[in-house]
Amino acid sequence: MTKFCFASEDQASVTDFIALCEQQLEPEAYPLATAIHANVLIYDREVLDDAAMTDQRAVLNELHNAFSDGPGVLVVRGLYPQSELVDRASQIFESIMQEEAKSKVQADHFSRAGNNGRIWNALQKLAEASPETFSEYYANPTLGLICQAWLGPAWRMVSQVNQVRPGGEAQRAHRDYHLGFQQSEFAAGFPVPVQVLTQYLTLQGAVAHSDMPLASGPTRLLPWSHQYELGYLACRRTEFVDYFNKHFVQLPLQKGDGLFFNPALFHAAGNNTTHDQLRTANLLQISSAFGVPMEEVNHEKILKLIYPVIKYGNLTEAERNALIAVAARGYSFPTNLDTDPPVDGLVPETQQQLVHKSLSQGLGFAEFCQRLDEHTARRRA
Repeated sequence: MTKFCFASEDQASVTDFIALCEQQLEPEAYPLATAIHANVLIYDREVLDDAAMTDQRAVLNELHNAFSDGPGVLVVRGLYPQSELVDRASQIFESIMQEEAKSKVQADHFSRAGNNGRIWNALQKLAEASPETFSEYYANPTLGLICQAWLGPAWRMVSQVNQVRPGGEAQRAHRDYHLGFQQSEFAAGFPVPVQVLTQYLTLQGAVAHSDMPLASGPTRLLPWSHQYELGYLACRRTEFVDYFNKHFVQLPLQKGDGLFFNPALFHAAGNNTTHDQLRTANLLQISSAFGVPMEEVNHEKILKLIYPVIKYGNLTEAERNALIAVAARGYSFPTNLDTDPPVDGLVPETQQQLVHKSLSQGLGFAEFCQRLDEHTARRRA
């Protein structure tokens, strides 16, 4: 029997989606959890640390199952019990945000510009502003344990600080990086098993840098939604968004708590209906060691060498497209979102798109090289 590995958006079934989202958590499967709230597992940092001292593998197994076969989301109370440390980092982040606001509009994925404050590449900027605070902040073994539980060793972390101001509107329901940032047409080009695989390449986390009562709009979550295989094709469809809006879960967080979830989980930042409370979080995005090729390739050098062949060679359109796919990077990330912001969507221009555009505009060699150099420079941190 033929197995269909490619799907289209109109094949997404909200009935199948609802059946998955209506699962109920079995508490006995998660003995280390100290509480359960609306199918969200709640852990205590000290309990996890103590258990890891005697049987780390059991802790890793439980946390991994929570992200995969379980509801896909968990909270760690007191991940950062040192309020002074969180406040010190927050003060640095606030200074960075105020300085950057002088020269650029701070925009956020999935929400209108001006709703939120955002620091891109907050990981590097914190280290540059205060190596001591950076070192104390990220010397957190519990954080490392959670990352290892989902991704194994050799993971890589980036962070973005997000600040939702009083009156800030909720985000649209979405899945996260990788395919959650892409249009459904792009996601549909990947076999469904590969779409599912992408959730095993990233872990999404957030450290609360302020108390987050429900009125401040903590993240809206839909437990179990990560298990729907066609979710990347469906997450913008009206019937799926409507179900999310009626059934999402929100948990109040205290400063220093950590929230972690499978990137395929449907989620969205909530409305900040307070009049005077900034809701600030350090958003952590942790990537698998396997999300990189074996060798480093100088694609810019290759493109400069072969652009005359692409432009003037006797190639069919199919041959030209095949050549560009090998010679140029086809993915928007990683990049520097301060200087290389999204274009007409949620993702910046790729190197492949730059080459195709240059050819369609009839650019000569010198002008193409200039545009390529500018594109490369924009992506550097």
